[in-house]
Amino acid sequence: MKVVIVFIILLTLGVIFFQYNRKKDMTKLFIALATFGVILSLAVVGNLTRQVIPLFISHIVLIILSWGALIVYLLRDKYYWWMIFSPVVTIGLFLLLELVTGSGHELVG
Repeated sequence: MKVVIVFIILLTLGVIFFQYNRKKDMTKLFIALATFGVILSLAVVGNLTRQVIPLFISHIVLIILSWGALIVYLLRDKYYWWMIFSPVVTIGLFLLLELVTGSGHELVG
C-alpha cells in the first residue's frame, strides 16, 4: 500500500511538471505545487483522527476528493478550493470532539 501511495505522489508531481513544460505557466505550477503540499500536509495531520474510525474514513475520502480536485485543476484550469480544503472539516470536528469529551488522558489526582 505504501508503494502505491509513493507512486501516486510521484505520478502527481510528474503530471504537474509535464503540464508546466507544455504550457510554461509559472503561476499554475506554483499554485499546483502549493496545493499538493497542502493536501499532503492535511493527509499527515489527518492521522490524528485515527482514534475515531468513522471520522478517519471520512477524512481519507475527503483527501482522495481533494487530490481529484487538484487533478481537475491541472487538466481543466478550474480551482475548486472548497473541495481541496475539505479535509480541514474532519480535523476540526475531531478537535471539537476532543474539546467536548476530553481525550481520556487527563491526570486524575
